[in-house]
Amino acid sequence: MPLLHLILLAIIQGVTEFLPISSSAHLILLPNLTNLQDQGQLIDVAVHLGTLVAVMTYFWQDMLRVLNGLLELSRRKANSTDAQLALCLIVATVPAVLFGLGLKLTGFDLAMRDNVALIGWAMLGFGLLLWWADRTADRPKPATEWSLRQAIILGLWQALALIPGTSRSGITITGARLMGYQRRDAARLSMLMSVPVILAAGGLSSLDVIGTVETSALGDAAIVAGFAAVSAFIALGLMMRLLKSISFTPYVIYRVILGAGLILWAYL
Repeated sequence: MPLLHLILLAIIQGVTEFLPISSSAHLILLPNLTNLQDQGQLIDVAVHLGTLVAVMTYFWQDMLRVLNGLLELSRRKANSTDAQLALCLIVATVPAVLFGLGLKLTGFDLAMRDNVALIGWAMLGFGLLLWWADRTADRPKPATEWSLRQAIILGLWQALALIPGTSRSGITITGARLMGYQRRDAARLSMLMSVPVILAAGGLSSLDVIGTVETSALGDAAIVAGFAAVSAFIALGLMMRLLKSISFTPYVIYRVILGAGLILWAYL
């Protein structure tokens, strides 16, 4: 695969993974809207690995808390805030994993992958839902109040992200804002929830490429993972900084414009 194509894929994934504008939609649409070949599952795994490194690096203090919480849970100590955080992340991941397995076993994941109309409607509809949730949230509370019940609810919201065009970060931020979380805390919870989901999705996709990967393709995967990590880290840092002063409206505007354009392109 040409180097320029690899870099383009990495930047698209890195920039869009944590912004509420759907990274999967952009990666799926790239070969559909251009003459570039489909990147394949190995590259998909590589770009997600890069973004995983980025989010774990950016939120390294929270990651240490999660690791400590997992150790405490293994010792049957679930009373600390670290253990509660780790347990909530595990619980919030279950719905997406089950939904993802169901889509994969039934073949609906591949059926939805190239459906431009579906991507357009998801971009538009869930984008407007994010705008509404962001505008109506009136009971701001810190992320430290995350409970198991709220983790289950956010996990169900996150499962919807398996619909191309939804945006995993966008839909979980929407759910968190509807619960009353402040913008930065909603984004932080969303980013932390991405870690186990990316691990699960990467592991599931890896099952399809194990034993079929050529040695030469591993170099391409490494390049993509590296560029994706850097671009994701920059995009994540910029978004978290901007959320101190602006709402999610700019992302919604982008989603509405792109979604409407895709719908017109699909039906005309």
